[in-house]
Amino acid sequence: MAVNIKRISILGSTGSIGCNSLKVIENLKKKEYPIKVVSLTTNKNIDLLAKQIAEHSPNTVVIQDLNAYKKFVSDYYFPELEILQGESGLADIAGRNNYDLLLSALVGFSGLIPTINALKLGKNVALANKETLVIAGKLINDVSAKNNAVIYPIDSEHSAIFQCLLGESADSVSRLIITASGGPFRNKSLIEMKNASVEDALNHPNWSMGKKITIDSATMMNKGLEIIEAHWLFNLNADQLDVIIHPQSIIHSMVEFRDNSVKAQLGIPDMRIPIQFAITYPERIESEFCKMDFGKFNNLTFEEPDLKKFRCLKLAFDALNSGGTYPAVLNAANEIAVELFLNEKVNFLSISEIIEEQLNKHNNNLDFELDDVIEIDRSVKSELKKKYSLD
Repeated sequence: MAVNIKRISILGSTGSIGCNSLKVIENLKKKEYPIKVVSLTTNKNIDLLAKQIAEHSPNTVVIQDLNAYKKFVSDYYFPELEILQGESGLADIAGRNNYDLLLSALVGFSGLIPTINALKLGKNVALANKETLVIAGKLINDVSAKNNAVIYPIDSEHSAIFQCLLGESADSVSRLIITASGGPFRNKSLIEMKNASVEDALNHPNWSMGKKITIDSATMMNKGLEIIEAHWLFNLNADQLDVIIHPQSIIHSMVEFRDNSVKAQLGIPDMRIPIQFAITYPERIESEFCKMDFGKFNNLTFEEPDLKKFRCLKLAFDALNSGGTYPAVLNAANEIAVELFLNEKVNFLSISEIIEEQLNKHNNNLDFELDDVIEIDRSVKSELKKKYSLD
């Protein structure tokens, strides 16, 4: 009997999620799960990409940065490897018919077009790029439904909700409760947050992630983006979506049902677990990842987020309630504000101030198309880069 091999294309393979995805694939191969890596992509990290190519033998790679692409072509040679460059390369490989599952681990707006291209082909998408649904959730859901494609969430919070909803009817759900660690500034004052260094903000207590998502966790914008993502993934209104701080990061999210019972999904903070579930769904394959030790995690606590300290979370709820193109503005402004902070051009609290300023001046469009959000992303980022002299 022929074995059907699951062919997977990984966008953002050299980032945190991408690297963990390849570790998952290595584990699956040990368990004789039939899987093949078709494509890998990076922005600039060509040395790590070269190692991944040697280990996984993809057919195609994409290098977004032009200078990195030129250096890779000059320094490395892999027979029969197709090498593409830039955003067009990402869109190209996502629009091909040579894979079964697209795993999008890209950061920010760059994940939007590849995801749409995959869904148009009826390809299922394992999505870690939450910004795609934040920017254009309605458009994504329309394309997905039209082409019978499924989005499997990779974020630990949305994977938890997805798992809690298995076997449940949609009309039985009362509320989704997304958990947050509280990040490095949970117990800090506003003054301490204002004076925080980049190193302070990147010092996450529980998770090891890329810089952008780690700063989003410190501002709690990450939870705001996840709330908007959950709205589109699970078709619930803003008043059915809550955030609770859970410092231990053991409960990844909860679902409250109309009979007031609550389901929770628990696990150690290890992204390989939700990644593997997204790749192998509906199967659960034995892994070598760490198991829960309830003797070590015997004190689970919860607290309400302080929206005065974590202004970004409030802004995300506001953007969701306003709808239309407000979430696209929120995302674009946040991407640049985080970059400004990482480059030490603004202080930590300025991140929310920059986002709020852009939201306040925006003229909302409730009936938008793809070109509209592309232009919003371009114009907001261009304005902020010019204002703050960010190259």
